[in-house]
Amino acid sequence: MSLLRSATVLAASLMLALAAQATPKVVKKVPPEFPAEATKKGISAGSVKAKLTIEADGKVSDVEIVEAEPKRVFDRAVKSALMEWKFEPGEKGTHEVKLVFKNED
Repeated sequence: MSLLRSATVLAASLMLALAAQATPKVVKKVPPEFPAEATKKGISAGSVKAKLTIEADGKVSDVEIVEAEPKRVFDRAVKSALMEWKFEPGEKGTHEVKLVFKNED
């Protein structure tokens, strides 16, 4: 019984520790430009989910496109913008963001 209780306490502590790891705080956001190519193709909206690798100094070192709708339309704009983002310094890690595009011209 004591072993089971210890395992439960350990699991609860681990969950709390994971919950305590807050989302990295953005200190500089650069919005992506709406691609002219999308406008030419008649595409007025879309979204991209990307995974960022954030270094300990808060700089983004890599951007990986996880999913995009429509595919490959906004990827370059997203990568370019997200590489300019800055976060508060902390531990190196990854973070996912979703950017939504809407051209209302």
